[in-house]
Amino acid sequence: MGSVRHGLGELTVVRHGRSTANAALAAAEAAGAMDTAITGLDVDVPLSELGRVRAAALGGHLAGRYLEERHRTERRGPTPGPALDPGRGQPPQVVICSPFLRARQTWQVAAAAARDGGLVLPEPVVDARLGDRAMGRLQLLTSAAVARRFPDEAGRRRRAGEFHYRPPGGESFADVAVRLAAFLDDWGRRAAGGRVFLVAHDAVVLLLRYVLEKLTVDDVAAIVAAGPVINAAVTRFVRDGDRLVLAEYNTATWASHRIYK
Repeated sequence: MGSVRHGLGELTVVRHGRSTANAALAAAEAAGAMDTAITGLDVDVPLSELGRVRAAALGGHLAGRYLEERHRTERRGPTPGPALDPGRGQPPQVVICSPFLRARQTWQVAAAAARDGGLVLPEPVVDARLGDRAMGRLQLLTSAAVARRFPDEAGRRRRAGEFHYRPPGGESFADVAVRLAAFLDDWGRRAAGGRVFLVAHDAVVLLLRYVLEKLTVDDVAAIVAAGPVINAAVTRFVRDGDRLVLAEYNTATWASHRIYK
């Protein structure tokens, strides 16, 4: 493993807060149910009430972290030598959201909470390349529903492996990685040296690691096996020479607020 050269100064990415589909799919999977009762398009799925609470906790955390670090730096003054993590006390200069409603709502709620805490954050821009992995005909289906309606797909998925499996009308992890590499190249030029904050999805968080850290397919599988990317959790990359390196992964900032369910 290594890391790729990159122009950004710092990159923070957060998975959206818990959505109504996250809650419905989890309940349906646990029950072995065929139907989640989710209607409409995936792009229009909103945050659940818990998702809004966690997004607000995220905003409060960001305000507290940035303002505390700023005040600490002001009290002690400049220190000699290079900073190990120079962006930690500085808020983002650019915020980019997935076009999916749940991601945009996460930032709206988080930014409002941060503002209540004394920190004004940038207005977001939307970039379609941060959208969730498209699952095509399998979108929002439970495992039981896929097995019933598309019995051949389970075997094809096993043979291809999750990284390379492309559902009918959807994307593989490899496909998502390609669009994220293009996103990084683009914004590495547009926001060179800047602090950029993303609100996106679990697949985006995972595959940004794949691209930036030059991970292998087996590395990605090991990360997935270790546990999911948590809703409203923070992952952060900081500059080390001409590269971005992982500084923080999957930190559930809302946990300190005792919001566990």
